[in-house]
Amino acid sequence: MRKITKKIKATNPLRNRKIIAVFLYMACFILFGFVALRFSWIMVKGEINGENLIQNLDNQYTRNTVTQANRGTIYDRNGNPIAMDANTYKMVAVLTDQWSSPTRPQHVQKPKEVAAILAKYISMSEEEIFKRLTEEQSQVEFGAAGNNLSYDITSKIKEELDQQELTGITFEDRKTRLYPNGVFASHTVGLAQVSDDEDESKQLKGIMGIEQTYDDLLSGVNGSVEYQKDKYGYVIPGQEEKRVEAVDGNDIHMTIDRRLEVVLENAMDQVEEEHSPERMTATLMSAKTGEILATSQRPSFNATTKEGIEQTWQNLLVEYAYEPGSTMKVMTLAAAIEEGVFQPEGVYKSGKISVAGGVVRDFNPDGWGPITYLEGLARSSNVAFVHQVEKMGFDTWKKYLDDFGFGQAVGMNLPNEYSGSNMYAGALQKVNTSFGQGISVTPVQMLRAFSAIANEGKMVKPYLIDHITNHATQEETTFEPEYTQSPISKETAEKALQYLTEPVTDENGSAKGYKIEGYNIAAKTGTAQLVNPETNRYYNGNGDYIYSVVGMAPVEDPELILYVTVQQPKFNGASHGSEVVQKIFNPVMKRALESMDVSNEEQESEPTETMSNLIEQDITGAIEDVQSKGLESAVIGSGDKVVQQFPRKDSSLYEDQRVILLTNGAMTLPNLTGWSRSDVMKIAELTGVEFEFEGEGYVTAQDLEPNTFIETGTKIKLTLSPASQ
Repeated sequence: MRKITKKIKATNPLRNRKIIAVFLYMACFILFGFVALRFSWIMVKGEINGENLIQNLDNQYTRNTVTQANRGTIYDRNGNPIAMDANTYKMVAVLTDQWSSPTRPQHVQKPKEVAAILAKYISMSEEEIFKRLTEEQSQVEFGAAGNNLSYDITSKIKEELDQQELTGITFEDRKTRLYPNGVFASHTVGLAQVSDDEDESKQLKGIMGIEQTYDDLLSGVNGSVEYQKDKYGYVIPGQEEKRVEAVDGNDIHMTIDRRLEVVLENAMDQVEEEHSPERMTATLMSAKTGEILATSQRPSFNATTKEGIEQTWQNLLVEYAYEPGSTMKVMTLAAAIEEGVFQPEGVYKSGKISVAGGVVRDFNPDGWGPITYLEGLARSSNVAFVHQVEKMGFDTWKKYLDDFGFGQAVGMNLPNEYSGSNMYAGALQKVNTSFGQGISVTPVQMLRAFSAIANEGKMVKPYLIDHITNHATQEETTFEPEYTQSPISKETAEKALQYLTEPVTDENGSAKGYKIEGYNIAAKTGTAQLVNPETNRYYNGNGDYIYSVVGMAPVEDPELILYVTVQQPKFNGASHGSEVVQKIFNPVMKRALESMDVSNEEQESEPTETMSNLIEQDITGAIEDVQSKGLESAVIGSGDKVVQQFPRKDSSLYEDQRVILLTNGAMTLPNLTGWSRSDVMKIAELTGVEFEFEGEGYVTAQDLEPNTFIETGTKIKLTLSPASQ
C-alpha cells in the first residue's frame, strides 16, 4: 500500500506584520482625519452637541449684574417724605479657600479674631459666631442678627476688620422701603417689600395701598452692567463695560399734610390706649377740592417694622362696610329741604312712631313731648326724620340716596374698594335708611356725600394724589378736583349748613361737646347699632355701637370736613361714646382750622422773594441772611447750627414775615411778645409744643419765661390782646 504524504507550507511572519502595520497606519490616519475634521468643524461652527462653546466660555468669565432702579419716593403735600428707598445689608462669611487666589485670600482665616469683632455689632454671642465660622461649609449666614444691617453698622465692621487685616466677611446690599413717620396713614400709603420669588433683582413690589395701586409707576426699570472677570472672580482691568442705565421710578406727591396727619395719629393713639375700641376711622378732607389732608384707622401698623400688620390688612377708608347711623340724617335733611318738606318750626310728637307693622323709636323712647323739627335735629330724633321720608315719598328718597352716591364705588384708586349696598326692601327698612340703618356705606362714600352740603351743593370726589413727577422727563401729571352731579342746590346746602349748627349750639344739642373756640362748627353725631353675627340681630346696648361725628367748618365758608367713627369703645370714665369721639375730633379740627388761618394770612400779602436754604448753616450766618431780606428771625434752641427752618427753602417770603430757626441744641422758648397767633402756630409745628390761647390779637403775656427749655408736649399758655390796647 502506497503511503500518501501532505506537504504543509510554512507561514511568513514578516509579511503578516507588514499587513497589520499597514492596517494600523490606515486606521490611525482615518481616526486622525476624523478628529481633525471634528476639530475643524468645532472651530468653524463654535459649538458641540448643540452647545455654543464660545458662549459658554464667555459666560464663565462674564459677570452680568443687575442695577436696581430706585423706587419712586412718596411725599406729602409739602414735600416731606412718607415712603422712600433705603439700603440694608446681609452679612455672609466665606469659609472655603476655593474662591481665593494665592495672594488675595477671601475666606475667614482667623475665626476667633473675626468672631470677637462681629459680636460687638450684631445680637449674637462671640461663641455662637465662632461656631458658625468653623462649620464645614462653603459659606454661612447669621440669621436675623446678620440681616437688615444699616450702612453705619456695616461700615464700622468693615473698618475694624480692615484694621486687623481680617478677611472672609462680605455684605450683600439690597433695597428696602423706609417709612420714616412710623404709623402714618399706613393702610392708605401702603406697603412695598421685596418679593419672595427667585428673581435675582430682588425688586420692591407694592402690596398694599398707594404702593400697590401705583406700583408700575413707582418701580422704574432696572439696568445692567456686563464685564469680564478672571478665574478668581476679580474684574479684568482695561476692559470695556456694557452698561444699561436704570430708569428710576416716578415720585408721587400726596394730598396728605404731614403736620395734620401727626396730630391725627397722636389723637388716635390716645383713644386706642384709653378706650380700646374694636375699630376707628378718621379722615380730614378739603370741602372744596376733595383733597384728603389726613386719614387714619385703628388697627394700624408701622410700615417699616411691620409691627401690628397682623391685626388687619383691610383699609377701612374704602373697605369698611357699616351702617352709619344718625350722620346719615345730614343727607336726609338736605333732601327734605330740597323737596320743600322740612319745616323747622313745625311740631311733631317725639318718642316713637309706627311704620308698616314695626316701631321706630328715638334713643329716648319716652321722647321729649311735642317738639319742633329743628329741635328734633338738635336732639337727633329718629322720628323726626322718618316723617321727612314719609313726606317726600319712598321713591324720591331712594333717588336721593342714589344721587348722593350710595351703592357706588367712589373710585379712590385704592385696592379692594367696596361699593356699599342699599337693599331698600320693605317700608320699615326704607324709613330706617333716613337715620342710617338698613344701609351699608364706606367712610369715603360718606365724605363724598357730605361735600355736597359743605361745598354750596357741589359734590366732589375725595382724592389722595396731588401730582406725579416722571424722573426721566421731569414732567408732572397733576390731579384736579372732580365734581359730580349733586342732588341739591346751593340754597339747600346753605340752609342745611345753618340748621346743622343747632346740634352744636343748642343747649340740648347732641353735638354740643364739639364746639371749637373761635370757630363756628356745623356737626352731626351718630350712634349706629351693630348686628350680632351669632343671632343676626342688633346688639342691645352695652356700648355695642359705632359712635361717629361729621363736622364742617367754618360755617361761614366751609373749608374742612372731618369724619370720625369709633366702634365699641370701652368708656373707662367717659359717660357716652360721643365723649370718646371728641378726643379725636376736637384737637384735630382745632389744629386744622388754626393751620388754615396761617395759610390764609400768608396768601393775603404779596410775596417778596424766596427763602434760602439755611439748614446746616452756622446760626450767626443764618440770622444775617434773614436780616439781609429785611425780615425778623426767632431762634429756638441753644445750638450753633440750624437743623430746621420755617419757611422751608424755596418758599415764597412775604412782607413782615417772621423766620423761625431751630438749632441743634436743647429747645428754648423765644420771647413771643407781639407775635400773632399764626406765627406762634409755626413754633408748634416745628417743635411739637402745645399752646393755649386766651383772647384775640397779639401775644402780650406768656406763662413760661423767654429762653426756658421746652420739649415736645410742653403746654404753654399765652394771653393775646388787640394791637390797639
